[in-house]
Amino acid sequence: MARITGTYRTSVVGGEKINAFVPHPLPPKGPAILIKGELAELHAQALAAIGRLAVAADLVPSTNWFLYGFVRKEAVISSQIEGTQATLMDVVAYEATRKAERPADVEEVCNYIDALAFVRSEISKPKGLPLSMRLICAAHKRLMRGTRGADKQPGTVRTTQNWIGGNRPGNARFVPPPANYLPDALSHLERWIHGADPIPPLVRAGLAHVQFETIHPFLDGNGRIGRLLITLLLEHWGILNTPVLYLSLAFKRHRPEYYERLSKVRANGDWENWTKFFLRCVTESATDGVSAAKRLFDLISRDRGAVARHKATTVSAIRLFDLLPENPMVTLPRALDLLKTTKPTAGKAIDALRRAGVLSEITGKKRGRVYAYRSYLKVLAEDTATAE
Repeated sequence: MARITGTYRTSVVGGEKINAFVPHPLPPKGPAILIKGELAELHAQALAAIGRLAVAADLVPSTNWFLYGFVRKEAVISSQIEGTQATLMDVVAYEATRKAERPADVEEVCNYIDALAFVRSEISKPKGLPLSMRLICAAHKRLMRGTRGADKQPGTVRTTQNWIGGNRPGNARFVPPPANYLPDALSHLERWIHGADPIPPLVRAGLAHVQFETIHPFLDGNGRIGRLLITLLLEHWGILNTPVLYLSLAFKRHRPEYYERLSKVRANGDWENWTKFFLRCVTESATDGVSAAKRLFDLISRDRGAVARHKATTVSAIRLFDLLPENPMVTLPRALDLLKTTKPTAGKAIDALRRAGVLSEITGKKRGRVYAYRSYLKVLAEDTATAE
């Protein structure tokens, strides 16, 4: 069913006449989106998959180590969609050693991690910023800090025209609203997020993502912030208590269809097929998360038993093992800091975990050695390699 989802505004940019698209406010105008038939079935499947993921998150000994891996994996893949080459192993190695082979790319990923942590901290504070454009701008400022987009108005809604695809607005695949339309468009989106709507919250999260991507309020970083918005909305609307569902991998796997569905919403208001695609991605992502969580939990349980039984094991070694899920690469200085102990004790703890088959030395050096929890990282790093 066709809908008119916005209007085109003609302007001149760089001497060229362009048609920029200004979306109508949400909810979609025209025929209501009815959650029935296939759409209802996909919605039920997605909610069931999210429920299983929430249970998996509750079953692990520490939600923090669950979040550690999932947040970093999402940050890596979301950044890869935008062209960075950093892998999860690059990021983990940097956190352990403060050294990186791809420093600029790793910095972008670390900024994403910082932006998510900042936003969740603000939302959880009694006097923190609510989910709003002010908060999103603050997150964007952190996302773009010190990176290749640092000269593109970090933390500020753009004041000039941008575009998607092509090397200028005249040959772009899509031209978002002119800058003077952004205040109203963003204000409408914010009010809709905090208002009442009969559309189920999970479906609303998908609509909000499309609307944000269509508005494209920043000169750079819109894709990452738009995907981050989904995560925040799922928590804001109570679908999940912690940010453990991330859709970047599913969007990356199905990138051509992702762009096609966005285009068809803008062209003829095909919100139904976008929503079907979005819900399939939710189910796929949640199922991936449950599988990874189960394998990680089983791995850690097995290895903890092996550590406890090994004759070289010390109390400090067990303490260090329990910290590995949030620190899957360690150096002697890092272990010293984590355990708050002496250098000989930290060294013995590392050696005990190495002898138990948990840690592996990965540098081959006598100085500056780095030890990795390889089996854990292997599960976590699935689908995060780049096609160099």
